[in-house]
Amino acid sequence: QVQLVESGGASVQSGESLILSCAVSPSTYRPNCVAWFRQAPGKGREGSAAIRPLYDITYYADSVKDRFTISRDSAKNTVFLQMNSLKDEDTAMYYCAARFTGCYSLDWRRSGTYLYWGQGTQVTVSS
Repeated sequence: QVQLVESGGASVQSGESLILSCAVSPSTYRPNCVAWFRQAPGKGREGSAAIRPLYDITYYADSVKDRFTISRDSAKNTVFLQMNSLKDEDTAMYYCAARFTGCYSLDWRRSGTYLYWGQGTQVTVSS
């Protein structure tokens, strides 16, 4: 059974950094697209970043571009989200999602295209 487990969420001050991790198991499951979504209270789920691990192709939402970096460690089957210069509006539950089909610029943000989801990790940013 495929499982995604997020970790790293915390409460931080505006301007600080956090790194989130998404551990994918079993190790034999190698998704071709892993994405980070977030959902703030009262809002819909939105894609923040995605990576196509085989080619290290990455995608970012405009709201996080130049502040967030998505990366992967294939040996650990883990995807990371480095978040710098955090803002109050980054406060949300962050979810990791995976699918077998690759990431593409036109559809990586469509949450309905992802088969596997983690339980989420909370990020709270206060000024």
